[in-house]
Amino acid sequence: MGLLSKLFGNKKQPGLDMPAGKELLLEFDLMHNIQLETCRKYEDTNRYKFIENGIYEDLEDTDAAKYRMVMSYELETTEDKQYPLEDILEEYLIHVSDFLEDENDVNSVKFKFEFGGEFEDLKNAQHIIGKKVFNREFRGANGEILVGLVIE
Repeated sequence: MGLLSKLFGNKKQPGLDMPAGKELLLEFDLMHNIQLETCRKYEDTNRYKFIENGIYEDLEDTDAAKYRMVMSYELETTEDKQYPLEDILEEYLIHVSDFLEDENDVNSVKFKFEFGGEFEDLKNAQHIIGKKVFNREFRGANGEILVGLVIE
C-alpha cells in the first residue's frame, strides 16, 4: 500500500451510518507529536526565501498561496487514515504541496509533509504544533452522528 493510498484510501468517515442508540466515539484518528521540521530543498535561496518561524516563500510560485512549511506528525495506528489531516487542511485553508515521499516510510506511523498556503493561513496552522489532534463524534440537531475536529 503506497503512502497516498495509506493516507487517502479510506473515503468514508466513521460514524455516518450508525444507529441512533450507538455510543459516540470521543477520540479517534489521533495525530500527535506534531513538529515543525526543516527541509533541505529550502537551502536553495534562488527558489526559496525564509520568511519566519519555518515558513518560506516559493519564489517560483506567483499565486497568493506561495508560502511553504514542513511539519511532521505521528498517527496512533498504521490504518488508512485521511482524517484528521483532511480536516486540518480544510480548517486552516492550506494544502499538501509536497508529500516528501523520499522522507516517509509507508510502514511507519510518522509522516512528514510540506504544506502550502497563504502566509497567515500557515502561521495559523502552526497552532497545532505540540498538540494532540483527533476526531470526535457528536450528534447533530436531527440526531445524526457527525464528526468534528478537536485540537488539544
